[in-house]
Amino acid sequence: MDLFDYMRENQKEKESPLAARMRPTTLDEVVGQKHIIGEGTLLRRAILADKLSSLILYGPPGTGKTTLAKVIAHTTKAEFMQINATSAGKKDMEDVVAKAKDNMGMYGKRTILFIDEIHRFNKGQQDYLLPFVEDGTIILIGATTENPYFEVNGALISRSVIYELKKLSSDDIKTLLLRAVSDPVKGMGSYHAKITPEALDFLADICGGDARSALNAIELGILTTPKGADGQILITREVASECIQKRVVAYDKDGDNHYDTISAFIKSMRGSDPDAAVYYLARMLTAGEDIRFIARRIMICASEDVGNADPQAICVATAAAQAVERIGMPEAQIILSQAVLYVATAPKSNSAVNAISAAMKHVAENRMETIPPHLKDAHYGGAAKLGHGLTYQYAHDYPKHFVEQQYLPDEVVGTKFYEPTMQGYEAEISRYLKWIRE
Repeated sequence: MDLFDYMRENQKEKESPLAARMRPTTLDEVVGQKHIIGEGTLLRRAILADKLSSLILYGPPGTGKTTLAKVIAHTTKAEFMQINATSAGKKDMEDVVAKAKDNMGMYGKRTILFIDEIHRFNKGQQDYLLPFVEDGTIILIGATTENPYFEVNGALISRSVIYELKKLSSDDIKTLLLRAVSDPVKGMGSYHAKITPEALDFLADICGGDARSALNAIELGILTTPKGADGQILITREVASECIQKRVVAYDKDGDNHYDTISAFIKSMRGSDPDAAVYYLARMLTAGEDIRFIARRIMICASEDVGNADPQAICVATAAAQAVERIGMPEAQIILSQAVLYVATAPKSNSAVNAISAAMKHVAENRMETIPPHLKDAHYGGAAKLGHGLTYQYAHDYPKHFVEQQYLPDEVVGTKFYEPTMQGYEAEISRYLKWIRE
């Protein structure tokens, strides 16, 4: 590094956002994530002993993935190198590997490579790293907001330890904010600002466990709020609300939050909890989830989990799906809410699922049995001469519009695929079928 590089890096550090400047350099400064770096944990021991193996840090934005990497960089005696998968190409990785080989061959020194947003690497890029991770040329630290089991090469996964970082608690966020306001070196201490308890509570709550979001908000507040008569900058609840006007919603339409939220949504409707169901609906709508996707899931639940216990459920869900396409947001949220509440409070039965599952299983495992002759079509050429349909009995010609005759093939006679429950309208179906079958 020449003089100009040094001055550029020094200036960059001074002008970096507060969230970057406040990053800890030691484990004791790290706030939160005690389940993976608390006293006696495996990762903490490995960092302190400088005996790291390849690892992947996985968790929501602002939970400390890059922070942990920086702590490792300040702690380890190994060469620490960093690239970002959003901008790095194969040439960058080739340079890292070449440097790592030189470090190992010439100095017996290990090389740690930190790859931020590792899920952005394609399969070929990840495959390129594999042999060098496997033979120890590189110790890989990958950071990702996406589920690594979906987004990272399985071979890399098998050679790494995965650590899941959790959202920071409100108390953790408050600790970081107070540290940022008072720290005169890394933080905003030189501005002599003060944050009210109400503002502190507000920011700790609304940032959704994202430390970066909270620190960005307090930095904006301090930099834009004029000093009072006493020469002090006061961050009030009103100032804080201006700096972060919308609650941070951790939600990626292709990531874990998408799948976890829709799973909780469906399970809440299935479990007949309308409050939970409409809560998860609100979370998805706030995050900008596709209303057509939500409507499709409601239709599926109406058939899968309500079924004939309330045959109107699928009608309501389908009508809602059509309506939201025609109307759009924001009014579509009312229609979706109506459908969700209807499905959640309807009596439940999964007998339609069980019936088709049993029938599909039977068809898959058995040869195609012969359809009884009296059920076959008698209208096409020569069918009547073969006896097709001749003895068929038309149900509407008989009392109560029912006549006893065989419908299943001979080999399947007596098999029950549909077993209605005693829930809702299906209780009526159950009584009717009992009368027919007996």
